[in-house]
Amino acid sequence: MPIDLPIRPRRLRSTPALRAMLRETELSPSDFIYPLFVVHGAGVRTEVASMPGVFQLSIDQLAAEARSITALGIPSVILFGVPAQKDPVGLENFDEDGIVQQAIRAIKAAVPELVVITDVCLCEYTDHGHCGILNVGDYPNLPAGYLLNDETLEVLAKVAVSHAAAGADIVAPSGMIDGAVAAIRAGLDSAGYSVIPILSYAIKYASAFYGPFRDAAQGAPKFGDRRTHQMDIANAREAQREAQLDADEGADMLMVKPALPYLDIIRQTREQIPHLPLVGYQVSGEYAMLKAAARNGWLDEQKAALETLTSIKRAGADLIITYYAKEAAGWLIAGKLSA
Repeated sequence: MPIDLPIRPRRLRSTPALRAMLRETELSPSDFIYPLFVVHGAGVRTEVASMPGVFQLSIDQLAAEARSITALGIPSVILFGVPAQKDPVGLENFDEDGIVQQAIRAIKAAVPELVVITDVCLCEYTDHGHCGILNVGDYPNLPAGYLLNDETLEVLAKVAVSHAAAGADIVAPSGMIDGAVAAIRAGLDSAGYSVIPILSYAIKYASAFYGPFRDAAQGAPKFGDRRTHQMDIANAREAQREAQLDADEGADMLMVKPALPYLDIIRQTREQIPHLPLVGYQVSGEYAMLKAAARNGWLDEQKAALETLTSIKRAGADLIITYYAKEAAGWLIAGKLSA
């Protein structure tokens, strides 16, 4: 006996062609930004143990890597550098011949159209592993080792200008230091780089999902943690405040990091500030979990990775920083060719 159901949503899911035609969120290689870790030396292509398929690369490896990334239709990379030496300030961070500066020039020489974003922070460059200048007794009212906000801003501006001078297309302050966007904007403008956009890590949580990244970038703090400047994982209203502050200071693009545990924050930010491009960062721990589960045969890696990336875009991200960028681009291309 047929049941009288005039509305049957399954009608629109009955064939692959219908499902493809009516798909609301389309994932594309052009949505991805691929992180690169650059180190000193020659002939270096060292796989990160906690991030299978991700490598530390020396400068001489970057031209080939940039060409392979571009060939997949990925429009952009974000650079993280491992310095030759570390010190309390992170001097190599704004040295014109620093590792990131060399990397920018190498990539731009090989593939000028590849958009190069640079991470602007101190943690990989300082001997203490924190994201700024620390109190070593200058301020007796503050604890020893406390991250000094305004002193850090001066260094961040120098780093951003140095990256712009080397040819970076976008600079991305990642430390969640109050006033970083304003300080960097002022530094870039006064140095003649007013055309360089700022991608702000506007909402960066003090997350447990960063562990593998610290292996790759060698930037783990030697003591303490980063909870005085990164956001509390339980807070959402605070994220609205942080996003608005950075937008008001002149950020050209905003980021939510990590992505998957904070899809609600991506959606919230998209609705709150709809006029700025929004980036979701699928971080190292998210990537490593999928890799580990796939290697144990617990899930289908391709399907799971593409599902998580689609969820980030569906939540409202325009672009996704992901270590899966190259693999996901390959899967998407192969899928379209076989369709």
